[in-house]
Amino acid sequence: MSTFDIPGPADPRGQPSAQAIPDIYITRIYEGDPDCDVHYETFGRLAEIFGRNTPAHRHSLFYQVHVLTRGSIRLQLDDQAYFGEAPLVFITPPAIPHAFYSDEDTDGHVITVRQEVVRSWYASLPGLWPDAQLREAAFLPLGGAEEGGQGEVARLLQLAELLRQEFGGRNKGRSAAVRALGLCFFISLHRLLATHTPASSLKRERGEDLRIFLNFCDLVEAHFRDHLTLPDYARQLSVTEARLNDVCRRMANLASKEVVHDRLLQEARRLLRFSTTPVGELSYALGFADPAYFSRFFTRRTGLTPSQFRIQHQDQVR
Repeated sequence: MSTFDIPGPADPRGQPSAQAIPDIYITRIYEGDPDCDVHYETFGRLAEIFGRNTPAHRHSLFYQVHVLTRGSIRLQLDDQAYFGEAPLVFITPPAIPHAFYSDEDTDGHVITVRQEVVRSWYASLPGLWPDAQLREAAFLPLGGAEEGGQGEVARLLQLAELLRQEFGGRNKGRSAAVRALGLCFFISLHRLLATHTPASSLKRERGEDLRIFLNFCDLVEAHFRDHLTLPDYARQLSVTEARLNDVCRRMANLASKEVVHDRLLQEARRLLRFSTTPVGELSYALGFADPAYFSRFFTRRTGLTPSQFRIQHQDQVR
C-alpha cells in the first residue's frame, strides 16, 4: 500500500471508514489556546510529544507552515517525496496529506492558521499572488536564496521568531499582535514563493526508498508496542529484510532495528515525563514482558535508569 493508504477505523457494519487518512483538528491537540486563529509551536516541542516519525495525516481546516532552522527532514507531501536540510520551509494547505521523519536535532517553527483567516488575508490583498499559492503544497529550501531573496528569507525567520515570543507571552494585545504577525509572516512567505521555484521532488528511485521508509515508520507507529520482528515488518512491506535495513540506513542513518528501538525509547521518555505511571506498569504498557529488561533497555540508551530520568525531567513538565 502507498504511504497514505492507512486503513481507517471500521464502521458499525465492519466496513472500513471512508476517511483513510487521519484528519487532525490541530488546536484540540495543542496545549494553550484551543480556539486561537494563529498558533505557534516549535518543531522540537512537537517532535518531543509526538515523535520524530510522524505518520500520514491531514488538517482539513488549517494551513500549516514548517520553517526548519536546524537539522534535516524526509517528507512525503501529498504524492511527492522530498529530502532537505535546514533552512527550509514547507507548506501544507488544508486537507493535503503529509508524513515525515526528522533527525534528532531538527528544530524550527510550526505555524498553524485557520483556513478562513488565511482566505480573509488573501481577500484583503487581491491580485497579489495566484490562487494556486492558496491551494498547492510547496517545499522550498532557503539556504541557496539569491542575493535579492536573502533579505526576505531573513525577514521570514525574524517574523517566525517574533511569533514565538509573542505567542508565548501574556502582554496586553497579545491575540491581536499574534494575528498581525501571522499576516506579515504569510506575506513574506508568499513573496518567497513568488520569486523562487519550489524544490523538485526526489527522483523515482530515491522517492521509492522514502515511501518504503515512511511506510515502515507508519507500521512502527502502529506496532512498536507489539515488538514485532524485523522479518514481520519486511513481510508487511513486501520487501526483504536486507532491503528494509538498507533503506533505513540511507534515509535515517539508522539500522531498521534502531528505528523501532528509537520509537520505543521516545514513548518511554514521554510516559516518564508526562505521567505518574509506576515504572513497572509502564514497561508492560510498552510491551516489555519483564520490567528489568525494560530498565536495561532504557539505561543502555540514555545512561539513566527510568526512575532517574523521571526525577531529572519532572520539573521540566509544564
